[in-house]
Amino acid sequence: MSAPVSVLLVEDDEVIRRALMLALSRYGYAVTTAADGLTGLEVFRRESPGLVLLDVMLPGLDGIGLCRRLRETSTVPILMMSARGDSLDVVSGLEAGADDYVTKPVDTAVLVARIRSVLRRAGYEAPGPAGVLTVGDLTVDTGALEVTVAGEPVALSATELRLLLEFAANAGLVLDRPTLLRKVWDYGWDGDSRVVDLTVQRLRRKIGAERIETVRGFGYKMRP
Repeated sequence: MSAPVSVLLVEDDEVIRRALMLALSRYGYAVTTAADGLTGLEVFRRESPGLVLLDVMLPGLDGIGLCRRLRETSTVPILMMSARGDSLDVVSGLEAGADDYVTKPVDTAVLVARIRSVLRRAGYEAPGPAGVLTVGDLTVDTGALEVTVAGEPVALSATELRLLLEFAANAGLVLDRPTLLRKVWDYGWDGDSRVVDLTVQRLRRKIGAERIETVRGFGYKMRP
């Protein structure tokens, strides 16, 4: 049997932290917890978890700041939890590098579905057979899962890489937001399109803004 996926849960509310730890443990995850952002950063560096679940509102180093710190050195899947679920929390978390978010109070079934989805993305299931996708001077090796721009390697998170794979495999074709939500985020329903828009923004910053064109009223396409 394979080892359980390790999850770092960073949540300052003791009741919520314990409830989520017990719930995720019942689903087979090995959960380590921290009650504030700085402790979470220390535990992350020590434990190297397979996924991080963190609250936006944390004492000391908040969830947004912690997410940015993690993204400086790691592409680990990150799920943010927001008590409000408002635009500021969602946008800030996604811009900081989070892969997805859930709104409190957290529904355990929804949370586990999101965790499974982001872990599937972290497995880098490329569309189609392994090979090399080339779009201009951008190259994606779908076997080795390596991305280069003008010969220089580019580090992408799991979600950014999965999104790029979809764009590169369909260069020149318009991909609408519902299609991207379904294929990249594995949403079986009409989810929040902001996760698409903000992840596209992050991807543009890394590979060049001119490569991905916005088709107003429809979605996005990669210029061939």
